[in-house]
Amino acid sequence: MKILIRNLPRTFTESGLKELFEAHGEVQSCTLVLDKKTSESKGFGFVEIAKVGDAKVAIQALNGKP
Repeated sequence: MKILIRNLPRTFTESGLKELFEAHGEVQSCTLVLDKKTSESKGFGFVEIAKVGDAKVAIQALNGKP
Protein backbone atom coordinates (compact mmCIF):
# COMPACT_ATOMS: atom_id res chain seq x y z
CA MET A 1 0.00 0.00 0.00
CA LYS A 2 1.43 3.36 -1.05
CA ILE A 3 0.97 6.19 1.46
CA LEU A 4 1.27 9.92 0.78
CA ILE A 5 3.12 11.65 3.63
CA ARG A 6 2.62 15.42 3.93
CA ASN A 7 3.71 18.26 6.21
CA LEU A 8 7.22 16.91 6.73
CA PRO A 9 9.91 19.28 7.98
CA ARG A 10 12.07 20.58 5.12
CA THR A 11 15.07 19.11 6.95
CA PHE A 12 13.66 15.57 6.90
CA THR A 13 15.64 12.94 4.97
CA GLU A 14 14.54 9.92 2.96
CA SER A 15 16.40 7.61 5.34
CA GLY A 16 14.64 9.24 8.30
CA LEU A 17 11.26 8.73 6.65
CA LYS A 18 12.03 5.08 5.93
CA GLU A 19 13.24 4.51 9.49
CA LEU A 20 10.07 6.06 10.90
CA PHE A 21 7.85 3.67 8.95
CA GLU A 22 9.99 0.53 9.35
CA ALA A 23 8.84 0.37 12.96
CA HIS A 24 5.37 -0.52 11.61
CA GLY A 25 6.12 -2.92 8.76
CA GLU A 26 8.28 -3.82 5.78
CA VAL A 27 8.96 -0.71 3.70
CA GLN A 28 9.13 -1.64 0.01
CA SER A 29 9.97 1.85 -1.20
CA CYS A 30 10.41 5.33 0.17
CA THR A 31 10.61 8.55 -1.83
CA LEU A 32 11.06 12.05 -0.49
CA VAL A 33 10.15 14.67 -3.11
CA LEU A 34 12.98 17.18 -3.58
CA ASP A 35 13.16 20.64 -5.11
CA LYS A 36 15.10 20.33 -8.39
CA LYS A 37 16.98 23.60 -7.91
CA THR A 38 17.92 23.36 -4.23
CA SER A 39 17.75 19.56 -3.66
CA GLU A 40 15.89 20.30 -0.41
CA SER A 41 12.77 18.45 0.67
CA LYS A 42 9.47 19.87 -0.55
CA GLY A 43 7.86 18.60 2.65
CA PHE A 44 6.14 15.51 1.29
CA GLY A 45 6.89 12.03 0.05
CA PHE A 46 5.61 8.51 -0.46
CA VAL A 47 6.12 5.29 1.49
CA GLU A 48 5.04 1.88 0.23
CA ILE A 49 4.47 -0.79 2.88
CA ALA A 50 4.18 -4.46 1.89
CA LYS A 51 1.11 -5.42 3.94
CA VAL A 52 -2.08 -3.37 3.94
CA GLY A 53 -2.66 -4.11 7.64
CA ASP A 54 0.80 -2.81 8.55
CA ALA A 55 0.18 0.31 6.47
CA LYS A 56 -3.08 1.00 8.29
CA VAL A 57 -1.34 0.59 11.66
CA ALA A 58 1.39 3.01 10.55
CA ILE A 59 -1.19 5.57 9.44
CA GLN A 60 -3.02 5.37 12.77
CA ALA A 61 0.20 5.56 14.77
CA LEU A 62 1.79 8.43 12.85
CA ASN A 63 -1.11 10.55 11.59
CA GLY A 64 -0.88 14.04 13.08
CA LYS A 65 2.38 13.37 14.93
CA PRO A 66 5.04 16.06 14.86
